[in-house]
Amino acid sequence: MRVLERPWGRMHWRADGEGPLVVYANSLGTDLRLWDALIPLLPGHRHLRYDKRGHGLSDLGGPHAVADLADDAAALIEAAGGGPCVLVGLSVGGLIGQDLAHRRPDLLSALVLVSTAARIGTREVWDARIAQAESQGLESLADGAMERWFSPAFRATPLLAPWRAMLVRTPAAAWAATGRAIRDADYAATDPGLRLPTLVVAGEADGATPPALVEATARLIPEARFHLVPGSGHLPPVEAPEATAALLRPFLAAHAR
Repeated sequence: MRVLERPWGRMHWRADGEGPLVVYANSLGTDLRLWDALIPLLPGHRHLRYDKRGHGLSDLGGPHAVADLADDAAALIEAAGGGPCVLVGLSVGGLIGQDLAHRRPDLLSALVLVSTAARIGTREVWDARIAQAESQGLESLADGAMERWFSPAFRATPLLAPWRAMLVRTPAAAWAATGRAIRDADYAATDPGLRLPTLVVAGEADGATPPALVEATARLIPEARFHLVPGSGHLPPVEAPEATAALLRPFLAAHAR
């Protein structure tokens, strides 16, 4: 277990493997175990993953913006020896990746955006969910989240239960703080200025960031490559790790250094 001291508290992280550095940023309501099934399928790299503020084993941290979360990722990359690295970000992790690419491109050699967009959701939707989380707890949001996150086939298996539990056990205050960060983030105007090699991945059955939304973001980024993972919902590394790894392997071989 490793800890990075940040101004807001302690951030939990771990590293696996040896080779060029690849950093992973998780989605809202999940922790670094999001990547457990994927990482063994990508040998030959040093895989760095961490728990965002208020998620997993990291401290709560208080109110924050996506830029603050990107600063945390930058501090971790620098503490691990510095970039450039490939950053793989899923959902809000993809927002973190976009922000880091705009403000600290020196730390990145390439970007992988999974189940994310330049802007995710509307202010009205986020305000309603945040109010519900704060007044009724995450249990009240869990079933709807599972429907958005996972395909019907996955929801019919016992494998759903641990992910539902992971969400529900996230502190409501942390979920709400990161929800506000997502609500306020919009990179539509700046993504056309990105010049990093970028791979964009969507899940065919994603109810949180539908494929059309993800593909629209790919079109904003010059020369970005878009791929769809058949049958997967919002979390392709969970539902379809082999298919996700098949997309990442040649991209990492070309751009991780």
